[in-house]
Amino acid sequence: MKNKSITYIQYPLILISITLCISGIRWLMSSEPWILDQVANEERLQMTFDDLFIIDGNSTLSAYLTQIYRFLGLYVLGIGFLLLSFTPNKFLEIYFVRKQFLTVLGILLVSNLVLAYIWIPSSYFIYLMWGAIVLYCFSLYNHIRLIE
Repeated sequence: MKNKSITYIQYPLILISITLCISGIRWLMSSEPWILDQVANEERLQMTFDDLFIIDGNSTLSAYLTQIYRFLGLYVLGIGFLLLSFTPNKFLEIYFVRKQFLTVLGILLVSNLVLAYIWIPSSYFIYLMWGAIVLYCFSLYNHIRLIE
């Protein structure tokens, strides 16, 4: 029963980690990564990117945005790989490691969702975050069942 419970904790965490890795790679590989969430970004800016880049003095802004999004992609990819490295059974069988992993991931997911609703409420990333939270809740439920 314990191995089955660990599996029910493990697979959702693997899916969350892989999704983070894919998102990070998308930001790293895209020639204009800010366009991946164009509607929400333009809504936040209250202007289109075309209008933004036309303004005098903004000629290097696209290069700067690319640089910022590359760092974002690198960090999201890194977090995805870091989380993925802690999903093997040997780690998740250790109560303290599993508890810390789930605590930190829960704080990260909820705080990102709150910030997304505050700053970019029309972002499609909110749907990804809700999906990750559902997966997280499944893992958390099985963690609680395992310790009872």
